[in-house]
Amino acid sequence: MFPTVGRLELDELLAQLVERAQDVMATQGRLRGLLRANRMVTTDLRLPTLLRQVVEAACELLDARYGALGVVAPDRTLEEFVHVGMDSADVAHIGHLPTGHGVLGVLIDDPRPRRVGDIARDPNAVGFPPGHPPMHTFLGVPITVRGEVFGNLYLTEKRDGRAFTAEDEELALALAATAGVAIDNARLFDEAQQRHQWMSASAEVTHEVMADPSDPIVLVVERARTTARADYAAMVVRGGDPVSAIVEVAAGADIGGNAIPLDSSLAGRVFAEQRPVLTGNADVDACDLERVSDVGSLIAVPLRAGTDADRRVLLLGHARGRRAFTAAELDMASSFAGHVAVGLELARAKSERERLVVLADRGRIARDLHDHVIQRMFAVALGVQDVAQYESTANADRLNGFVEDIDATIKDIRRSIFELRGSAQLGRGSLRATIEKIARDAEAGLGFAPTVTCAGPLDTVVGETLVTHVLAVIREAVSNAARHSRATTLRISVRLENDEVVVDAEDNGVGIGETVRRSGLANLRERAESLDGTFTLAVPVGGGTHLRWTAPI
Repeated sequence: MFPTVGRLELDELLAQLVERAQDVMATQGRLRGLLRANRMVTTDLRLPTLLRQVVEAACELLDARYGALGVVAPDRTLEEFVHVGMDSADVAHIGHLPTGHGVLGVLIDDPRPRRVGDIARDPNAVGFPPGHPPMHTFLGVPITVRGEVFGNLYLTEKRDGRAFTAEDEELALALAATAGVAIDNARLFDEAQQRHQWMSASAEVTHEVMADPSDPIVLVVERARTTARADYAAMVVRGGDPVSAIVEVAAGADIGGNAIPLDSSLAGRVFAEQRPVLTGNADVDACDLERVSDVGSLIAVPLRAGTDADRRVLLLGHARGRRAFTAAELDMASSFAGHVAVGLELARAKSERERLVVLADRGRIARDLHDHVIQRMFAVALGVQDVAQYESTANADRLNGFVEDIDATIKDIRRSIFELRGSAQLGRGSLRATIEKIARDAEAGLGFAPTVTCAGPLDTVVGETLVTHVLAVIREAVSNAARHSRATTLRISVRLENDEVVVDAEDNGVGIGETVRRSGLANLRERAESLDGTFTLAVPVGGGTHLRWTAPI
């Protein structure tokens, strides 16, 4: 038998040993939980999935009922809030997610670990919105990526009802460190994927523009919006108006034709500085996308190449509430715009080269006709006329008739030679070039630069007579837009379609009055009818005027 005092000391030592063993077991369990949580946050490189996995792992590790991860925006608010624990009914009842005020805002302003025993008693608390589940205990730790705060991890309501401990804080910090590395890897992976997508988009757009430059700006805007994962995209063009630019093409919002002030817009700044610009939250009062009330982060990049080096700016926008664009995304969009600008210039140069080849061929054909064909036909006519002197009257009359036919043919050939030489000498006065010149000359009267699109071998297959009619139609359309419609955009398209030349002129003005319809446009209808073509004048759904004129080639 042990003495009583000795037995008590032994019992006490055994109790301490058991307690320490339990502490060791609990610590081992928490370390195993930390390892398991670390594995959870390093299994997926998709950033949205990873952020949710971080929150779920933290809740499991620290036995918290609710958890969230807030991504901090450059303006020190929460641009993204990933939460776990609340059901869909609670989320719907609460409405908008936190933006970084109250207890959450303290951690944003001072990114150090923070524990609160009762949120309601904290001096920084701002209360919960109606329908929010009750929360008391709180633990928040920052998540840093490459020395910068990426966001904060928030945990509330331990399931055992107790407050978070210093040990909980250490575990949360350890998990946050692992999460920071995983988030950095996910962002690098996502950036690499985006760069690949931008390069593919550049190659695709350049190929399409070179193959079929019929409507390249629409293709550029749509592809840029998709690749940037943006909600809105627009191409802004600067014309003759010194105080505003025009939205030439838009995707994601009905803002085509909007006037954008150059002195108070992001696009105006890019036009002036000729460098890409990024903004976190657009100023709605001076917004480039003025009909889009929920626009948030914006990217604006110039298209710099050739003759249009300072005329176009590409805008990309996120809806308000989405994360802001990054500097890396600005760099990718800028590279895309540069490649596209070069592609557009190459397409223009290719078209010009093809036109010059056609003109050179016309000049050569004209010389051959003049130097060889006409001379030989003239010699044949003289020979036939000489033979007619020795024939009977009937045969002589027939031969003289052949001579007259040859003379008429020679006149036709001379007329063709004149037209061919005229086209070759005009150079930039071909149909395509003349249309572009009409548009440039109209800038002063319109106050902006019309958009011109020419598609197909217009300079090759459209005859001189039809060219005269087409140019008259375009001049009339430009004149009406300048004098009557009060338009801010005018899009002119001339293309070949099903053995017809099709002219479209569409503006966003107030329409054309009946007087103008009867007088100014009557000759366009007469021109179309004289060529077995068509002429229509319509009002698009969004307003303005759409003129279409067609004629067979």
